[in-house]
Amino acid sequence: MQNNKRRGMIAALMAGVVFMLPPAFAQDEAKPITLIVPYAGGGTNDNFARLLAEGMSKELGRHVIVENKGGANGIIGAAYVARAKPDGTTLLLGGTGPISLNIMLRPNLQYQFDSFDSVAMLFEGPLTLTVPTSLGVNSLSELVTYAKKSDKPLLYGTMGPGSVTDLFGRVVSTAFGVPLTAVAYKNNTASLIDLMAGRGDLSYATPIALIEHQKAGDLKILALTTDKRDPSFPDIPTVTELGYPQLESSYWTSLHAPKGTPPDVIEKISAAAVHTVKSEAFRKLLRDNGQTEKAGGPRVLDAQLQADRQYWGKVIKENHIVIN
Repeated sequence: MQNNKRRGMIAALMAGVVFMLPPAFAQDEAKPITLIVPYAGGGTNDNFARLLAEGMSKELGRHVIVENKGGANGIIGAAYVARAKPDGTTLLLGGTGPISLNIMLRPNLQYQFDSFDSVAMLFEGPLTLTVPTSLGVNSLSELVTYAKKSDKPLLYGTMGPGSVTDLFGRVVSTAFGVPLTAVAYKNNTASLIDLMAGRGDLSYATPIALIEHQKAGDLKILALTTDKRDPSFPDIPTVTELGYPQLESSYWTSLHAPKGTPPDVIEKISAAAVHTVKSEAFRKLLRDNGQTEKAGGPRVLDAQLQADRQYWGKVIKENHIVIN
């Protein structure tokens, strides 16, 4: 009888220990983490994701695997993560388009800002104001003068309605006080072919996509949409130094988890992601792709999301843009 009582007490104590374990220990930490990339494989985002997963795996001591779920402008992958179990085993490589723009542009979207917990801000990249050399424009002030004297709106290439390039064109139109007309393309290559052929007037593509064409004499990058010069492109002025600080803009990449993921789990994953992005190997990949490290925890990402609501949200509202 005494032995039975003792065994009962031990069992009760052990049960209490299990219930008192914090969430990070209660979950199976041997289970792999799946990083969802909301785009098809083989692209730039895929390269970033795989190096990020490799670094995080080393930091966390568990496998982080990349899975591509492309389609619908990032909606399919983002929606998948929003529905996933909030245990830290499913993450989203998010960004300006899949999160901020989709949510603000599409009233019937399957997810909203509060469908996710912020994990980490990772990096960002600038846009440009670029013209074909055949336009005969060599500075931003000359572009404004040219646009105001033109008898028709200048044409600028976009990746489709509601894309960063489409919305930024509206910001430029307001800042310059001139009409501009968006022309949608399936990809950036098609847009640049038309630009260099003189069938377009203006591009906001990233500097890394344009720099070789500038060296060849086909295009002229007039400015970067940053406040400080980029060390990778030291000869290109910024919109701020040229007197247009309202044109400061960027697109960014981030890490998100399903809403309700335990804070201690997020903290651990966030630390691993930030450490990886700050590594020299990752920074080199960023430089090679014209991106800038902006690694930080959930608060940094939350601040970016709020800034997007104010910046892009204003553009969307003022132009009455809705995508169904």
